[in-house]
Amino acid sequence: MITSYYFLGAGGIGMSALERYFNRQGLFVAGYDKTPTPLTETLESEGIAIHYEDNPELIPNECRDPQTTLVIYTPAIPADSRELAWFKAQGHEIVKRAAVLGRLTCEKHGLCAAGTHGKTTTSAMAAHLLKESKVGCNAFLGGITKNYGTNYLLDPQSDFVVIEADEFDRSFHHLRPFATVITSADADHLDIYGTEEAYLESFSHYTSLIQPGGALIAHRGLRIEERLQEGVRRYDYSRHEGDFHAENIRIGGGRICYDLVSPFGNIADIDLGVPVSINIDNSIAAIALAQIAGADAESIRKAMASYSGVDRRFDFKIRTDELVFLSDYAHHPEEIRQSILSIREVFDGRRITAVFQPHLYTRTRDFYPDFAEALSLLDEVILLDIYPAREAPIPGVTSQLIYDRLRPGIAKTMTTKEQLTDLVRQRAKDFDVLVVLGAGDADSLCPEITEILLNR
Repeated sequence: MITSYYFLGAGGIGMSALERYFNRQGLFVAGYDKTPTPLTETLESEGIAIHYEDNPELIPNECRDPQTTLVIYTPAIPADSRELAWFKAQGHEIVKRAAVLGRLTCEKHGLCAAGTHGKTTTSAMAAHLLKESKVGCNAFLGGITKNYGTNYLLDPQSDFVVIEADEFDRSFHHLRPFATVITSADADHLDIYGTEEAYLESFSHYTSLIQPGGALIAHRGLRIEERLQEGVRRYDYSRHEGDFHAENIRIGGGRICYDLVSPFGNIADIDLGVPVSINIDNSIAAIALAQIAGADAESIRKAMASYSGVDRRFDFKIRTDELVFLSDYAHHPEEIRQSILSIREVFDGRRITAVFQPHLYTRTRDFYPDFAEALSLLDEVILLDIYPAREAPIPGVTSQLIYDRLRPGIAKTMTTKEQLTDLVRQRAKDFDVLVVLGAGDADSLCPEITEILLNR
């Protein structure tokens, strides 16, 4: 019988949701991570034992018995991890985080959001819509929701669990969704998949995992060969057409409203709580999942208006007539393009500057022309060094590849993360709309940058 859980990579946002889930059930939870962060400090304050040295001697006694401890790891943990090797030698069962989530989708009705981008926002929206309805839900999300200050929700009375379905390392192949959205399928993680064809094939396989009686809600225009089991319902959606789509879109005065057309019943006057245009698509997908689960129109309407967003997803720090400062997790060229277009649509006519920190050497190597093209939609780019995450440097792959291909005439600067706050301090009065883009650690400077800008 499993009475304790040990997490290798305990500071990961997705891992932390499971840690909290098991901890809330009174089970012993511990783990290792390379670096302390505000998230790991919060987890420790909640009673989860985390240490920061890859040392088997630091593993708590409660987690040393293979018969009572399940070890959960993230693919970011290196193969030569000492603790991973120790657990293997002791005969512990060792599984990926996704495998644990997969077990949950077999126990409850899994409502999943997959896609290269948009999945965190879509799943967080769907979870909020269901929690605010009579249906309720459990949820395991890829970001901290501002409505609840956490990345998981627990409702033992609900038969539904909302899960962000991550394609990295084929993790989503462990899931068995009752219903799933696929928001996009733009090639990514080519260090894992090798080719765009293999990446698309992983989504094709994912569609075969939807349970009979369930549903696929796919964004229009996806280049995926669907392999649905018999009895799976199939819907499509997009902003302007599809089984689910928007009509009478109104953008202005800092608000976005629209009327939803849906096979489960139209809903008038949807008011987006986070008014950026890409959230029209995300909200349509989230509402589709909520309607399939049985949420009613009035609760959906009220909940969408009260949705506050997710940390680092169009996360406004300052929003006045004189100055806008926000951060966004966009780290793929198409995400960046959509982010910039959404910001420009809401703040039409204003000068937009982005700080961009490329994430991963392999992603920069594979997509640097596309990054440059997307960033060239800005008025100014401040480019930081590559954030390596799990990777070793690749000779010749630096941010300079992107910098050199930005459109002629664009204002551009190269700097380091360490020098960024000094640069912002020197130029504080120059900024109109400033956004920090990327999945690295530059977002950690946002509190200091916010203070600098408020005191400019």
